[in-house]
Amino acid sequence: MPSIKLSIEDQQTCHQVAFESIQHGLQTGAKLRVNSADYTEILQQDFATFVTLHKNGQLRGCIGALEAYQPLINDVAEHAFAAAFSDPRFPGLEQSELEQLEIEISVLGKPEPVIFKDEEDLLNQIRPDIDGLILEHGYNRGTFLPSVWAQLPDKTEFLNHLKMKAGLSAQWWDNTAKISRYETFSF
Repeated sequence: MPSIKLSIEDQQTCHQVAFESIQHGLQTGAKLRVNSADYTEILQQDFATFVTLHKNGQLRGCIGALEAYQPLINDVAEHAFAAAFSDPRFPGLEQSELEQLEIEISVLGKPEPVIFKDEEDLLNQIRPDIDGLILEHGYNRGTFLPSVWAQLPDKTEFLNHLKMKAGLSAQWWDNTAKISRYETFSF
């Protein structure tokens, strides 16, 4: 289970801060500075987040962290700004796009290693629609949030695309790869 659940009010606060951070970025070129002490206790706790932006149902940016290093509310502000302006797959967001954005925030549970003997064993352990995966091998690293299962519902296809995201070929396999799984609370 994800290690966090937020109240509706805290979810709304996170969305508001994400929106304000993007708006602040459009006006100033910098992320919104947030004082976590101004927010509820849960939003002051350290959690890793990903902020995903969609425009007309299409991905428009996604940036986050796999490990917690700052208060949740600060992480949301930082990653909302980064998703809008620093995702290398997209140009920086324009003012005209702001009102068309859908903002999804995913709060990550702690990643746990998956122990497997080979690729088939790993595929048998993966839980579609539940697991986010991290693949690491040497300098190659990639992750897919659980929400990616909506686009890639087949386990093999999911894993093959994750390999490519990590800079490896879809056919690549090495039993020394490190695989971790995590769950998210997304809203």
